Amino acid sequence: MFELHIANKNYSSWSLRPWLLIKALDIPFVEKLHYFSPPETPSTFDALSPSAKMPVLVSEGFSIWDTLSIVEYLAEDYPEVWPSEKINRAWARSACAEMHSGFFALRNECSMSVGVRVRLHAMSGALNADIARIESLWTDGFDRFQGAWLAGNQFTAVDAFFAPVAFRLRTYGIVLGDRSQAYVERLLSHPAMREWERDALNETVRDQSHDTGIERLGLIVQDMRLPANSGPLL
Repeated sequence: MFELHIANKNYSSWSLRPWLLIKALDIPFVEKLHYFSPPETPSTFDALSPSAKMPVLVSEGFSIWDTLSIVEYLAEDYPEVWPSEKINRAWARSACAEMHSGFFALRNECSMSVGVRVRLHAMSGALNADIARIESLWTDGFDRFQGAWLAGNQFTAVDAFFAPVAFRLRTYGIVLGDRSQAYVERLLSHPAMREWERDALNETVRDQSHDTGIERLGLIVQDMRLPANSGPLL
């Protein structure tokens, strides 16, 4: 059985992608959660990942690192990871690659933190451009494939890759046009996304670098997480 090693659910957008895909497709796996370490503490990621980053999929004693590699490895045994039609599949891979390598303003100015709501001090031109490009890309998928999800009527890897964007948009109060916003709500309502969110809210471990970065760029107006270092919800 696969082991998927991930970081904090509140913060780790990269961990969310393969976890959500595996959950949504009912692929058997064991989850292994590792928290970000304080700067003065050696990271536990080093022993698990050649890149010292999460996520990592362990299969038959072999570690597969980087989200794109994990997805492609899963697709060898589970073809439903990608759309069944060739053009849909090519579009989905292109969109995943763009998400994987781009949207730096969104990443830097809207760090993922599932359990808080933030009012940004300002939105840069680069951030607005990233949001516009995401909405354009989504619209292209909806227009081409006429489905509930980005590349058709089935949830596939491309939807998992953009799932952290849904959390980010909600956290920072960024609302898109009607069709794109409906897709955001569809992602947020997915049972696996709701499970991830519940677990994120239950985390009591904080990563100071993430929280400090958020507070530098905006005002936290609501924090729904359990208090730091408190006990779990019953």
